[in-house]
Amino acid sequence: MFSGIVEEMGVVKSLVRGLAGARLSILASAVLKDLQLGESVSVSGVCLTAAEVGEADFSADVSVETLDVTTLGVLTPGAAVNLERALKLNDRLGGHLVTGHVDGTGILRERVPTGNTVLLTFEVPGPILRYCIPKGSMTVDGVSLTINGVMENGVSVAMIPHTAKVTTLGIKQPGDPVNLESDLIGRYVERLLQHGGTLPESSTPVIDHDYLHKRGLT
Repeated sequence: MFSGIVEEMGVVKSLVRGLAGARLSILASAVLKDLQLGESVSVSGVCLTAAEVGEADFSADVSVETLDVTTLGVLTPGAAVNLERALKLNDRLGGHLVTGHVDGTGILRERVPTGNTVLLTFEVPGPILRYCIPKGSMTVDGVSLTINGVMENGVSVAMIPHTAKVTTLGIKQPGDPVNLESDLIGRYVERLLQHGGTLPESSTPVIDHDYLHKRGLT
């Protein structure tokens, strides 16, 4: 689980493809502190597992499905990526709850300077757009953002100078693809409402001698 507060921008060292997926290596610094094998790192919004950790880089295996449904499949050496380590239970939640399980990709359509911010407009697929609401949250390339407005086929967000400086959103240009993750809470609410506000009924087991015996309790 992540918060969508990017710790640093890393640089792609290599993306080596194979029949079963790819091995992605990334140059980094801040996220390498205390990073252990098997721990999770959000790479531009995609939760990956550290398979190798070096002094100046780390590597992770990327499945074929992840390559197909995220922007990781088009990364090239030298490309910048947003990096965030998994949350600790005692961390402040500065953004919102982010799983790192990307729902799909969108397209940056427009960036318009407005005062000290930049208004970004993203084209968002319908299945993701349904969970977007004004003043709600969404994750774009691993960055937790507040939605300013919702249109027929996308959303707009205001990017503050700090976000532009420390994340790849500051260098994204119209036409660039981005990874999108909708608000987790909205999906749970929808699922609950599909069942009329109640959970599916479950049968109550009969606690007898056979029940206890099958579970090694007698």
